[in-house]
Amino acid sequence: MAFGGERHSAYFRRTLAAFAARSGEACVRSRLEALTASALSRAAIESLVEQERRAAASGPTADAAAEETSLGRALRRARNWLMLALIERDTGGRATLEEVCEAMTSFAEIATTLAMRAAGATLLARHGAALDRDGAPQDLLAVGMGKVGGGELNVSSDLDLVFVFRGEGQSAGAPAGSAGGESAGTARAGAGGGVLASSEWMHRLARRTIALLSECDADGFVFRVDARLRPNGDSGPLVASLPMLEQYFYAQGREWERFAWLKGRVIADSGTASRDARDDDESALARIVGPFVYRRYLDFDAIEALRALHAKVREQVARRGARDPEAFDVKLGRGGIREIEFIAQLFQIVRGGQDPTLQGRRTLDTLEALAAKGLLPEDESETLAHAYRLLRRTEHMLQYREDAQTHRLARDREQREAIGTMLGMPAADFDVAIDRCTEATARIFDRLLAPPEENDEAPQSAEAAQAPDAETARRFAALRDGARYRATRTETRAAIERLLSEAVRQGTGPAGLARLVDLLEAICRRPGYVALLDRFRDAFARVLRVLDWAKSPAEYLMQHPVVLDELLDGELLEPQDYTAWSEQLRERVEAATHDGAPDVERQMDLVREAHHAQVFRLMVQDLEGRLTVERLSDHLSELADRVLDLVVDLVWSGLRLRFRDTARFAAIAYGRLGGKELGYASDIDLVFLYDDADERAPEAYALLAQRVSAWLSTRTAAGLLFDTDLRLRPNGQAGMLVSTVAAFESYQNDAAWVWEHQALTRARFSAGDASIGERFEAIRREVLARPRDHERLRDEVRAMRSRMRDGHPNRSERFDLKHDRGGMVDIEFIVQFLVLAHSGAHPRLLDNAGNIALLGRAGEFGLIDAPLAQRAADAYRRYRRLQHQARLDDVVARVDPDSVAEERAAVRALWNSLFGSD
Repeated sequence: MAFGGERHSAYFRRTLAAFAARSGEACVRSRLEALTASALSRAAIESLVEQERRAAASGPTADAAAEETSLGRALRRARNWLMLALIERDTGGRATLEEVCEAMTSFAEIATTLAMRAAGATLLARHGAALDRDGAPQDLLAVGMGKVGGGELNVSSDLDLVFVFRGEGQSAGAPAGSAGGESAGTARAGAGGGVLASSEWMHRLARRTIALLSECDADGFVFRVDARLRPNGDSGPLVASLPMLEQYFYAQGREWERFAWLKGRVIADSGTASRDARDDDESALARIVGPFVYRRYLDFDAIEALRALHAKVREQVARRGARDPEAFDVKLGRGGIREIEFIAQLFQIVRGGQDPTLQGRRTLDTLEALAAKGLLPEDESETLAHAYRLLRRTEHMLQYREDAQTHRLARDREQREAIGTMLGMPAADFDVAIDRCTEATARIFDRLLAPPEENDEAPQSAEAAQAPDAETARRFAALRDGARYRATRTETRAAIERLLSEAVRQGTGPAGLARLVDLLEAICRRPGYVALLDRFRDAFARVLRVLDWAKSPAEYLMQHPVVLDELLDGELLEPQDYTAWSEQLRERVEAATHDGAPDVERQMDLVREAHHAQVFRLMVQDLEGRLTVERLSDHLSELADRVLDLVVDLVWSGLRLRFRDTARFAAIAYGRLGGKELGYASDIDLVFLYDDADERAPEAYALLAQRVSAWLSTRTAAGLLFDTDLRLRPNGQAGMLVSTVAAFESYQNDAAWVWEHQALTRARFSAGDASIGERFEAIRREVLARPRDHERLRDEVRAMRSRMRDGHPNRSERFDLKHDRGGMVDIEFIVQFLVLAHSGAHPRLLDNAGNIALLGRAGEFGLIDAPLAQRAADAYRRYRRLQHQARLDDVVARVDPDSVAEERAAVRALWNSLFGSD
């Protein structure tokens, strides 16, 4: 049969003819037809390689060197068969981009492994196994970088490898009776057999592996190997020990190397050590590489590094273009493959340390993840993915023609028509498609990564701007004289000066400027944050508004600078979908592992950082007037519920005493969280319940409750989630940390005080097992609705209110919004009394609807004067606004009594109508 590849590729024709000359044309064509009948899976490639190994072995090999020679021949011929099959399937429209890349990657992994094992066999015979300092065998690991590391290898790509090993030691010496056996002293003196330093053993193995893969004869080569991405490049040793690699990253690692190592993964090993030992070495390597590539904070400083790297690429393309101006480089040209990869890597480097789900190595997978997380508009993600597929396939078609490592698409009509035909496209359509995808890619790249335009009119330093007052001038000078400022890089100091100047230019007030100085001093050790504010001036303008707004939000920003990233979200002011948010957070947290086990410390930080970010979003929406106090509390309460639910699951999944997949356990919210009146810095009151007859349950759930509380209230490097208060549980601090549902019900019916039933009016299910939440709600309604002696209840409530007032004396002349007579606590006690006294007759009072709504219902039922109830509800609403502002300003919530005279009078009148004057 005739093959389509014969029309498109001179390499295909030459190789097919060479095989036919060796084995007969009919045989060769029949084998290729069978090979191309289905997708080229890894199993199919392994079978292909094995067939060629058997064919290349003319007889029993006499020694390891002969085995290496035989293997090299087999791998070169296997590659040619693979290339023929890929050309035929791809140009015939039967192979996807994924099939081609995965086939080439699989072949690289197989070939490198076989080459290392063969080269290692020679060294084993002469010198024994390479040992570490403890005398344990160790492997040489081949780390695939770039395309092979990402599983995206081109058909004619170099193979980028970095060779690493565990650590220094020496080889075990030649086995007794082997040809390489000789005295240790002789071996150390010469290059023959005997004992070698492990570093020398590994160096020889790497050198022999590269030679075996790179050797070229009439059958071509296996791979061109490039090992220049190793520490110190060509000037460094060919192999690196793990300690050496770690020290290099720490002391000399450059920004571009972070991008190079982003896709790095072990693709082969020498097979000397045990599988467990190799796994340990790979884990150790990951622990070294991970912190170097991914920073635990949002690393916007990487933007400048990527820009610099891109500028070098552009210079390289320009030099090539000068030699060949009529060609477009599909890899490195404007809007080409590299710019798509840079876009994906930008988000990975900046955010991957915080979100492990962005640490994937495949470009297309990363683009999809960015769209799913809302970090890249979905239409842009799809545009880039389409462009990537077209450009990568075009690159392959160019390389198929002569098996050449080329990326140059000529302008002449003949080549354009040939490539278009290989892709199944008319030349005119191909030209249009290439132009559209590169233009779209370039626009997106410029939006994300192009250097900011210089503004000659903008002041370049704060010294050039006139400080609005002497105190601000003093603060600026103190910042510049400070150790942190002086220790920063020159470009970071320049950015700080531009930011100060911009703040003065925008008319930021003295308090805001003072807070800006504090913020810049706090973040100048993390130049990425400074770079973010300097580059994204709209975000900086929002920061200035927050700093000028109030003390508490400004301090929140300084305590949690990680939230600055939220300012870049185009939907910052839009309502958050907490379901989607919690699902994404769960995915990120579950991906945070260390040696295959959950990294609890990192998980705690991730949850805290995510919660801080959402709270800051709400602060900005609050600042912009998008939220009422009531709606803000609803958001904060739902956010707390979502976090608590995730924490319960995380703690249970890692609990040593866990005995079932899902805990039959629930967190019940009381107080502010229970009433959905949570503020920015509110504590959360919790009661834990479980319903499980297993004999292990009491101990397991007690430990779960303890761990959940600690998980929430522990202060980590990322800060605090919530202070928790567990004193409202049955029997208070003397009671068990967690109760069965039955014990809780019994306590509420038989032993609870009236004040505990008052607290129960604001309680609700928050997180955990929803069926327990339903049982709790049924118990709550039954307890609250039971008949009570109204006079006795009135006395109890009045006495409790008096005790609370005595516990919060106000010796000032200002009115305490919460505790003074006519304040918020009076309203809360009024509502609690109405629920306990009348919910049996009026079940709608049992709903957890909030104080304002319940006052309205009580007025509707005729339990209190309806107009007076409305006035009290309005007073509560205003009190909450005033309290909210006081907390933002970080001052005691007390006001001029005359400013709330009408509100106080309304509340006092309603109180007196129920409890009499006091």
